[in-house]
Amino acid sequence: MRIRAFQGLVPNPAHAPEVACVPYDVVNAAEAAALAAGKPRSLLHVDRAEIDLPHETNHYSDAVYAKARENLLALQANGSLGREAGPSLYVYQQQMGAHIQRGLVALCHVDDYDAELIKKHEKTRKDKEDDRTKLIDTLSANTGPVFLTYRDEAAVTALVNAKVQEKPAHDFTAPDGIRHTAWRVAGGEEWIKAFGQVPVTYIADGHHRAASAARVARTRRERNPQHTGAEDYNWFLCVLFPASELKILPYNRLVLDLNGLSAADFLAKVKSVFGAIEENAAPSPTAVGRVSMYLAGKWYGLRCVADVNADPVSRLDVSVLQDKLLAPVLGITDVRTSKRIDFVGGIRGTGELVKRVDADGGVAFSMYPVTLTQLMDIADAGQIMPPKSTWFEPKLRSGLFIHTF
Repeated sequence: MRIRAFQGLVPNPAHAPEVACVPYDVVNAAEAAALAAGKPRSLLHVDRAEIDLPHETNHYSDAVYAKARENLLALQANGSLGREAGPSLYVYQQQMGAHIQRGLVALCHVDDYDAELIKKHEKTRKDKEDDRTKLIDTLSANTGPVFLTYRDEAAVTALVNAKVQEKPAHDFTAPDGIRHTAWRVAGGEEWIKAFGQVPVTYIADGHHRAASAARVARTRRERNPQHTGAEDYNWFLCVLFPASELKILPYNRLVLDLNGLSAADFLAKVKSVFGAIEENAAPSPTAVGRVSMYLAGKWYGLRCVADVNADPVSRLDVSVLQDKLLAPVLGITDVRTSKRIDFVGGIRGTGELVKRVDADGGVAFSMYPVTLTQLMDIADAGQIMPPKSTWFEPKLRSGLFIHTF
C-alpha cells in the first residue's frame, strides 16, 4: 500500500477541542447546529455549512458549498487553522473508557482505491456521494478522514508504540467523553517504507468520503491536460488502524409491528423457524450465531446458525435473521427502503430497545457484533455487507487534520 505525508491544515493547539467535530454524517442539520452553537471555530460550520444559512435553504444548493468554502477560509484567517511547516504524518489515538486505538494519519492514492487495494464492503448512496463530491471539489480539501483498517504489521506497530512516548501535539477530551491525542511525525519516510509491507486495507467507515475523493480526482484529471498522477488531488485523507485495536459494536434491529400477528402467534412462528428458544435470555448475545429478541416485556435467545456452505455475507447473523424471520414472517423484504424497521447503534445499549418496544410495541433484536474477520472476508470476496451491519466506536473527529490540494 502506498501512503504519503502531507503539508496540511491543523488546528491551533489552543483551539483544537473546539475545531474538532463529529463526522458530518452522524448528525442531522438540527443536531449539527446545536453542537456548533456558540462555537464559531467548529468545523461543523464547514462540513455542514447549511447551519449558517436560512432554515429553508436547500442543503444541496450551491449556496451551501460556497458558504463552506467561505467558512474554511475564515478559520484560516482567524488563526483557528494553520498550515504545517512541512509534510507530515500523524499518530492519532482515541480512548473510550479502557479501550484505546491508535491510527496512522496519512494520504492514500485514489488509484489504489480504484484497483481494490482499498477494499469496500458497502454500497454508496448517490445523493450522499454527490454531496461530498461537490464539497470536496469546492473546498479543494478533505476535511474528514476515511477510516481504514489493515491486518497488523509489526514494523508499523513498533513505530507507533515508540512515538506515543513523546509529547503530543493535541490532547483533549471531547464532550462525549472520548479522549483524542495526536502526535506529529515530520517527513515520515521510515513510516512510509514500513507501511509498504501492508498489501491491502479495508474501509471500516467512510465509503462515501472515499468514493467522492475518487470522483473529484477523476474530474480534476479531465480538467488538467498536464496531469501526471503526482498531483495532490490524486490523494485523499485517511486514518489507518490495525485491526486488532478496533472495536465494533452491534447494529441492532427494531421492527415497529408484528405484521398483523399477536405476540403469542409471532412467538410460535419464531419457534417454528429456530426450534427451541431460550427464555429469560441475556439482553446482549455472547457469541456469533446468537441473537437476543425482546418481545412483550421479555428477552428470548435465538440460535441464528448459517448453512456451513453459505458465502461470507449469508453467514452473518443479520443475514440469517433477515432470510429466516424478518422477510418471511415479518414482511421486511428490503431493509434499505422499509419504513417498518429501524436500526439502533450498539452505543445506545439494549435499554433503548426495551424502551422503544415497551412504548410502541413491535419486536427488537439485539445482535452480536460483526467481527473484523467477517468484514475482511466479505471485502476479500468482493461482496457487499447488508445495510447497518457494523457500528464502529469511537468515531473519528473531523478537523484535526485537513488535506488541501
